Amino acid sequence: VQEEKIFAGKVLRLHVCTMEGAEWLEEVPEDTTVEKLKERCLKHCVPGSLEDPKTVTHHKLIHATSEKVLTDTKTVLEENIQDRDVLLLIKKRAPPPLPKMADVSAEEKRKQEQKAPDKDAILKATANLPARSVDRTVTHHNMRDFQTELRKILVSLIEVAQKLLALNPDAVELFKKANAMLDEDEEDRVDEIALRQLTEMGFPESRAVKALRLNHMSVTQAMEWLIEHADDPAVDAPLPGQSPAEATAEGGASSAEAAAGPSSEEGREEAKDELTEIFKKIRRKREFRPDPRAVIALMEMGFDEKEVVDALRVNNNQQNAACEWLLGDRKPSPEDLDKGIDTNSPLFQAILENPVVQLGLTNPKTLLAFEDMLENPLNSTQWMNDPETGPVMLQISRIFQTLNRT
Repeated sequence: VQEEKIFAGKVLRLHVCTMEGAEWLEEVPEDTTVEKLKERCLKHCVPGSLEDPKTVTHHKLIHATSEKVLTDTKTVLEENIQDRDVLLLIKKRAPPPLPKMADVSAEEKRKQEQKAPDKDAILKATANLPARSVDRTVTHHNMRDFQTELRKILVSLIEVAQKLLALNPDAVELFKKANAMLDEDEEDRVDEIALRQLTEMGFPESRAVKALRLNHMSVTQAMEWLIEHADDPAVDAPLPGQSPAEATAEGGASSAEAAAGPSSEEGREEAKDELTEIFKKIRRKREFRPDPRAVIALMEMGFDEKEVVDALRVNNNQQNAACEWLLGDRKPSPEDLDKGIDTNSPLFQAILENPVVQLGLTNPKTLLAFEDMLENPLNSTQWMNDPETGPVMLQISRIFQTLNRT
């Protein structure tokens, strides 16, 4: 008995098929490599094929059940082939021939034809076409001019509204009610969830409210403000419009109003002074508050704090626009924001002649809206949607757009 037969592994009977339809059984030990098995299969189905060494590499064996391509260097056992499994012997696909130089040139030419034109080609092709679009820079300046003009209109309308309301014998009482509504609005703006988060950290409620109002209801910024001002003696000082002195002044004004009679010249003067104080109080309440993060970011670029605040005020707290303003011609200037429109201009006359605007100017809420939009232009949407002030703002916008097109 031969030694290799005594120590040979288990013999497997494998069913082999070809794409041409040939079928046969191959009996091989389980330690046979796939390459050897492939050679035996090729001897069986393609006589003389092994004379070319590439024949073996150009064929592959596939396990029919798992559809797995068998690896030449592994044994039948390692490939987990079982007795009576079916294998498929197929010839590998020949790789596509390399393109000829002429074909390569044609392909490159086709790609060049499909390539998008460059800027010079576009300008050359469109040189004779009329301009239909506006330059983005011009659009940006037009938008800025519109905001500047709108501010001037509001400044002038505030002066007119104050004069009209001062003639109303009930003006002081009306503005006290409006001012009370303003206080309620301020209280409503405090985010209860944000306030609770700060108080749970151990901060006093009054300080937390102040910090949230100063930092646009941002818990993170408010917390940083509270930590930074923890040792500040004035940390508990009320915000502008909430000082005890003003409350006293308001009380004194009420007494003056009670003492003044409707036919008393002195009473009218006191009422006028009281109305002036109320106007100042409203303006202090609505004073511009720069975004603290934008201030820090711009100051880190080397700009002075005052010019940074001016830039943010001119550009509605928009950091990128403020940076462009600081680096550019700085127009409009902060002083321009307090200038009114020419009262003899056709635009202003058209606005004052509008019945909706005339009626709105006698409403204290309209004056409050104008004051708020001057210092916080981002709040304009709120007033545009208000049933009392919205129609007035809509008429001003329509008149401006109509005259601007002519």
